[in-house]
Amino acid sequence: MKWKKVLLPLLILLGALVISLLIMQSSENPERRTRKTPATTVDVTQLKKQNFQITIRTQGTVRPRTESTLIPEVSGRIIKTSKNFREGAFFEAGEELLQIEGSNYQIAVTVAEAQLAEAQLSFAEEKALADQALKNWQRLGKTTSPTALVLHKPQLALAKAGVASAKALLKQAQLNLKRTRVIAPYAGRVLEQPVDIGQYVSPGTVLAKIYAVDYAEIRLPLSNRQLEFVKIPESYRGETNSQSQSNEVTLTVNLGSQQHQWLGSIVRAEGTYDVRSRRLFVVAQVDNPYGQQDPKKPPLKVGQYVEAQIKGRRLDKVFVIPRSAVRENSQILLVDKQNKIQTRRIKAIWEDGQTMVISEGIEEGELLCLTPITFAAQGITVKPVLDGKPLFSNGTGKTSKRKGS
Repeated sequence: MKWKKVLLPLLILLGALVISLLIMQSSENPERRTRKTPATTVDVTQLKKQNFQITIRTQGTVRPRTESTLIPEVSGRIIKTSKNFREGAFFEAGEELLQIEGSNYQIAVTVAEAQLAEAQLSFAEEKALADQALKNWQRLGKTTSPTALVLHKPQLALAKAGVASAKALLKQAQLNLKRTRVIAPYAGRVLEQPVDIGQYVSPGTVLAKIYAVDYAEIRLPLSNRQLEFVKIPESYRGETNSQSQSNEVTLTVNLGSQQHQWLGSIVRAEGTYDVRSRRLFVVAQVDNPYGQQDPKKPPLKVGQYVEAQIKGRRLDKVFVIPRSAVRENSQILLVDKQNKIQTRRIKAIWEDGQTMVISEGIEEGELLCLTPITFAAQGITVKPVLDGKPLFSNGTGKTSKRKGS
């Protein structure tokens, strides 16, 4: 009986093991199914060559063409000022801005006139004496020539010099009297006016700071990259006229919510680079910036900050793509005819904040992927959408016919 208790469980375990082996051998391997990752839908655009006008953006500050400091050449008290002798007021060339008291200078003119009359009388007397001395010498029958002293030549020269000196003194007195009236050297505007009626001034006193209003200038910094696409009027030694045509410039000023624009042109480049920024400053000129061209547009003001757009070169038959479509390391994503992503490195000949211009490395008719893909592996399948129309059919899995293919 004891052997039955031992043998029976062993037989049961052995039978279970045999049955399990038979079941495992007779069963079929399970079918493996792989989950298909759905293709990413991307927006694309078809590359086409076009002409591109380069616009260079920079900025600067308005400054006057000519700025002067008026300083008196005579001393005195200011007795009169023009109504335009005020800060911000306009004046015309030849206009009297202020007048200095001229009584002392008028007296000096009168005294100088009297001195001139006296000198002329002395000269006339000496001339008469010289003529009489010559006649007397001839009457005496002298055979030798008379000396200069006998003929009163030194006295006559002294009298003549006295006349010239008196004339110079009179001219100086008249000039000082004229200088009591301060005349505008050109049409301009008053920048600063530190003096007024009743103030005593002398040579060296600043009467006013003024600037010309015929046109304004704006210094605009350009990098070497930007200079490549701008025609700068260059000046050479020995040549009076600058070479190359100037570029048009549009100047924009933002006043609150309003925006105003002026048109100008690049007239010259400065002779040296700025050592701090390593940029070359070009000078834009705006004619008649203070005239009322539009009742709603205020005049330009000295020191005003402006944004400038310089019209540069025109690039012919190039590809213009949005900057957002360019990935790191200057790579773009193209979609081939099998709707697979292809990466390609490009080199731009021009770029700004919105666009990049490419002349080679891509072909006309290729599809540029505009949708940013974080992990875009070479050869992954996508669903391209061109102008809102899909180029991939979900039902058939076939691509529709593309333009230019």
